[in-house]
Amino acid sequence: MFEHGQEVLRLEGLCKHYNQGKPTEVQVLHNLQLRLQRQDFVALVGSSGSGKSTLLNLIGLLDTPTAGALYLLGQPTHQMDDAQRTALRGRSIGFVFQFHHLISAFTALENVLMPLMLAGGKPTQAQTALAQHLLAQVGLGRFAQHRPEQLSGGQQQRVAVARALVTQPALVLADEPTGNLDSQSAAEVFALLRRFQQELGCAVLMVTHDERIAQQCQRTIHLADGRVVESAA
Repeated sequence: MFEHGQEVLRLEGLCKHYNQGKPTEVQVLHNLQLRLQRQDFVALVGSSGSGKSTLLNLIGLLDTPTAGALYLLGQPTHQMDDAQRTALRGRSIGFVFQFHHLISAFTALENVLMPLMLAGGKPTQAQTALAQHLLAQVGLGRFAQHRPEQLSGGQQQRVAVARALVTQPALVLADEPTGNLDSQSAAEVFALLRRFQQELGCAVLMVTHDERIAQQCQRTIHLADGRVVESAA
């Protein structure tokens, strides 16, 4: 459990250019300011091309900003090298994508354990027990040895939620996590994220096109042409 109100993420004047210094240079993000605290559940909305994916890649430490500062858990990630960013990402950020990206050759349990295996090799008994517990919490305890093709789309996405949480991250980034699901499965996945966010005290930033989902979040950030045009509670 984390202390309520502790700052997880801070963006200061974040900018992103592509093809910098060339005639084809384009600025995708403009001077973004943003703060997320523990237990924040925030929707990020905007039309296609507004910069949502670019922003999520920067926050997820998968890319680096052209200018500005990005602090994760108070650490200046813009001053880190690739290895330092990778290590911080692995222990502090969980990812849930629109498409679950489960590995078909692995069981549900092995897929949940994957972030821990990538970080430290063979998982410990305690880590395996945690992964099993998370599968039970998402209603899939008896499916631990099933492979992805033996699970429904909604079940696969619930495995992906458990995988995102197995490192007990401070920040969960969810990129259209309900966009590929029917309405009932979408509601179930959203409810799971909301419950875990409250129980674990992590922050969640969710990209969504679903207005009903956005309305259930604590706050909505609207992005247009790479700028925050509205941040509504």
